[in-house]
Amino acid sequence: MQVHVKTPHIKIDITGDIPESIINAVKKEYGNKVKIETDDEYVIADETEWYKTTIKNMTPARAMKACRLSRGMTQAQLGEKLGGIPRQHISNMENGSRKINIDVAKTLAAVFGVSVEKFI
Repeated sequence: MQVHVKTPHIKIDITGDIPESIINAVKKEYGNKVKIETDDEYVIADETEWYKTTIKNMTPARAMKACRLSRGMTQAQLGEKLGGIPRQHISNMENGSRKINIDVAKTLAAVFGVSVEKFI
C-alpha cells in the first residue's frame, strides 16, 4: 500500500503496512488531495526474466559470495567457519581464480544451509 500527498510544497510517500490511524490523520489534514494506491500484485520469482538470467549466470564462485554477503559475513569470518582458510583464499574462490574443492563445497553447504550443488 502506498499513500501519496501532493500539494504545491508538500509531497509525502509512505509505503508498507500503514496503520489505519496514520491514513486517517493524513486524510484529515489533506482531505481529497490524498491518493491511496495498493500494490497487492504478487509474482512468482522463479518465473521472472530477472531470476532466469540470474540463475543462468550463477557460478559456484558467485553463489559463494552471494551467500556470504546475504549473511553479512566478511571473507575472514567465512574463512574461520571453513576451518581457518585464509581470507585471500576466500577472495580467490569468490573471484574464480581458485577452485572450490569438494570438501570446502560441503562445508559451505553446511554453513549456509543450502545444497552442495551450489558450490560445485
